[in-house]
This record gives sequence, structure tokens and C-alpha cells, in this order.
Amino acid sequence: MADSIELLPAHRIPPVIRGQWRLAVLLTVLLAGLLPIGVALAQLLRSTSLGAQLLHWSPLLLWGMLVNIQISALAIALGTVAGLFVGALQLSPLPLLRVPARWYVQLFRNAPMLVLIYFATYVFPFEIQIGRHFVSFPDWIKVTLGLALPASANVADEIFRGAIASIPSAQWEASASLGLRRQHAYRWVILPQCLRRMLPPWMNLYATITMGTSLASLAGVKDLLDSAQIASATVNRVDFTVAVYFFTLLLFFLYCYPISRLTQTLEKRHAYY
Repeated sequence: MADSIELLPAHRIPPVIRGQWRLAVLLTVLLAGLLPIGVALAQLLRSTSLGAQLLHWSPLLLWGMLVNIQISALAIALGTVAGLFVGALQLSPLPLLRVPARWYVQLFRNAPMLVLIYFATYVFPFEIQIGRHFVSFPDWIKVTLGLALPASANVADEIFRGAIASIPSAQWEASASLGLRRQHAYRWVILPQCLRRMLPPWMNLYATITMGTSLASLAGVKDLLDSAQIASATVNRVDFTVAVYFFTLLLFFLYCYPISRLTQTLEKRHAYY
């Protein structure tokens, strides 16, 4: 592939591939330029009281960010499984299955994330009795379930059903002309095309769910925002409060922005092909 591209004139190389090379070169130049700046900035922070405090609290903040990532990953995983199931029910010819699935989607897709987090916090018990033993039901699991609800609704409607609807009707007609049953056409013809179309909006939804995990601290979860609040209250300095919340913002940006860029790249690739 690489040899054939080198023989092509520049104007005949697909724009997506040209964009990938430009992005790779740009990232290399940025990393080469930002590395010494980052080292100098770390030395400057270490030499000041504000920087020393920020470096002191950095492990706790990074651990809190890992909690946010854990919640978002589990929420999108549960939401994807449930959403594909509900999305399939929406396409059912039976009203008994199709109507409840549509109401499920409309209910949880149009509800605020904070309301769903509180809903999951108080609906699920604080402890589960297994025989004679009581097992605690952690708050972070409740938040995960609360965020999985809107994730499943969006996967079912915007991602799965939207991908199915975007497939041209000629694909169904061609499958029928080959003698394929509807379930076989789904499996061998429609779904492979849907997966490529579903990936960009799915990644965009994951970034949205990740940003929604910042609400987890309101349910008592020791996440990044809760760690930032603890650090701010302990140090009790206005400049440190500004710095620690900027650091919190930076962590979310560094995690979500590459996902957004990758989503745009995948959208352009599928649009080109």
C-alpha cells in the first residue's frame, strides 16, 4: 500500500491519507517542541510553593481521573450491550416489543445525566444480602449504572438504528435476490457495514459519557472532581484553587480531545470510501 502511494502524484493520494501524514508530522513537531517546555515548566513548578503543592496533590488527582475513566469505560460497555438489544427490539415488527423499546429510548435519552445518577443512587440498595452476609453496593457502581442508561438509549436510537437506516435499500434487495433470509442478510451484509458507520458516533458518545462522570462526586464517589475539592479545601489558597481546577480541566481535555480527533478522522475515512 505504501509503495503504491509513493508512485502516485500528490493530487491523486486520497485526502484522508494526506491528512493522516500531516497530522503525524504535526504531532511529532509539537511533541519535540513541547518536551523541553514541559521539563522547564516542571522545574519551575517544583521551585515555587504553588507548584510544590500542585505536584504534591497530583497523585491523588491522577488516581481520581482513573476512577472517572473506569466509570466511563464500564458505563459505555454496559450501555452498548443494552443499547444494541433495545435497538434490535425497536426494529421488531411486533408492537409488543417495539413500543416499549421506543418508550425506553425516549425516556432515558431525554433525561439529564445528574437526574439519572441520583435515580440510580436511590433506586439500588446500599447493601445486598447474600445469605447471612451483607455486601455493600458501592456508589461508583450506581453512578456507572446511572450513566449506562442514557448511553444505552443513545446507542439504541442514534447509533444502531441510525446505522441500519443509513444502509441503502438496494443492499436489502440484493440480499433477497441472492436468496438470503432477512436474518442472514442482517448478519452477513447489513451489520458489517453498520459497524463502520457506528464507530465514530459511538466514540463521540464515549467522550460525552466521560465528561458526564464529573457528576460522580455529587453521589459520593472519590473521583477527580472530588479529589480537586479536597485539595482545594485543604490548601485553602485562591491561586491553588484556580490551578487545581485548571489541572482538572487539562486532564479531561487530554483524555477526550484525542478521542474527538480520532472520531473526525474515522468520519472522513468512511465518507471518502
